[in-house]
Amino acid sequence: MGANPADPTDEFDAGTGGADLQFYGGRVMSAFPILFFIAWAIVQTALWRVADTTGLTIGILIGLIIGMFFVKGSWTGYANTIFEGMTQPVAVTAVVAWLWAGMFAETLQVGGFVEGLVWLADVSGVGALLFPAITFVLAALLATGIGTGYGTTIAFVVLFFPAGILLGANPVLMFGAILSGAIFGDNLAPVSDTTIVSAVTQDSDIGGVVATRFKYAIVAAALAFPAYVLASSALPGIDVVGDPAEIIAEAAEPAGLIHLVSMAAVIGTAVAGRHIIEAISWGIVVAIVANLLFGLSTVADILVFRAPADGPLVEPMAFLPILEVVEPGEVGVGGSLLAGIEGFFALAILILFIIAAAQIMIRGGAFDAILEFSFDRLATNVRNAELTMVGSSALINAAITINTAAEIAIGPYISKVGERFNINGYRRANILDANTAALGYIFPWSGGVLVGFEAMQGLPDEFEWFEAGMIVNPVEVFPFVFHGWLLVAVFVVAAATGFGREYVIDRESEEVARV
Repeated sequence: MGANPADPTDEFDAGTGGADLQFYGGRVMSAFPILFFIAWAIVQTALWRVADTTGLTIGILIGLIIGMFFVKGSWTGYANTIFEGMTQPVAVTAVVAWLWAGMFAETLQVGGFVEGLVWLADVSGVGALLFPAITFVLAALLATGIGTGYGTTIAFVVLFFPAGILLGANPVLMFGAILSGAIFGDNLAPVSDTTIVSAVTQDSDIGGVVATRFKYAIVAAALAFPAYVLASSALPGIDVVGDPAEIIAEAAEPAGLIHLVSMAAVIGTAVAGRHIIEAISWGIVVAIVANLLFGLSTVADILVFRAPADGPLVEPMAFLPILEVVEPGEVGVGGSLLAGIEGFFALAILILFIIAAAQIMIRGGAFDAILEFSFDRLATNVRNAELTMVGSSALINAAITINTAAEIAIGPYISKVGERFNINGYRRANILDANTAALGYIFPWSGGVLVGFEAMQGLPDEFEWFEAGMIVNPVEVFPFVFHGWLLVAVFVVAAATGFGREYVIDRESEEVARV
């Protein structure tokens, strides 16, 4: 996800083995709300093909309400746990990162960056065959630079996704390529919070963790790139209303490429070690200046107040570029800054409730029960221990769905089982981060997928040719997140064969990572 918390290990309470909430049916019943939500999400998105965030929010709310009836004794502790989960800093971190990234992406949007990409692809001869693979590489570079896979997903869905469709690329494949790039950066970026959490929870330094995990990430990426080229040759694009060549000619505008400087500002400040909010803020500032300086947009395109004529001081101040006099029925606030954040309000609420359900699972003991079974029955030797790490981190991520939260929750247990067999902290951190980073962008109910899907909702309003049917249902994309699946596969193979395995005596961490 990527947001530089002060101390990531304090963000999400994974419990210490004792259940604070008692449930009829035992500890496993504390997992009911999250399991109910997953079942609801599968039915809604996969079986009924209704990809709607508000519907998912209703699902998690109903799960939380029904789960209350399984609580022994007073419901007060259950209710307090819901609030406890919703106030976890990891959830707020995600929401804030999305809002900043949304403002940045929309400001580039009104500045014609999509049109610039279309022009560049057209004149360079990059068509539908190569565009998804190139999108994967560029998304990976951005995510590695800024350290937020969610922010990268938002930006690329708003900017690269429509350009790819216009060029004839398959929309599902485009979405998969964007998510794959986000995974690469979330896994490898030194400033990513998943990188930081994996290092901190395994008593390792960030530099060593990044250096040792590169070989795994690059193997998966080297396989993912040709996979996107091959898939592009097999999966057709979708018909665009009108003549695609004519639309491309009308849309192509090289001036929009000035926003490569805006993206460079974000990447540069992030690589320099600045906080991700600061980095994206600089990108927003540079984008606004570029828009106004080169006439790519007006001030009103970025921020405008639409006020009625009878409002106090409206007529005298109508000369302001951010004030527009309108009819009473058209009153409101608009512009790219607002458009960039308003689409994520429903998703922010959903994520808060998912974190609350995960906290109930932790406080009720279901989390401990799952881990105790896997560690006691499966981790019988070094090879099985590493396979257990891979499997347990994948399982927890499927339940918690927000990769950083899942990583913080499972981190102490990965440390325990690894230390039991003297597995080096770098190796433990790499196993932990690869699986949580990858699977946080694969499952249809995962945060990374939902944030990209939410960003797509506004595209029909941005482009006349973009129809609602072009929006990708989250359940359709999971087979095509190639880098994610390959990264998990690389670690399954590494655990089974011993590739890259290090023990405590092989190498010591320089200094425990702290931020």
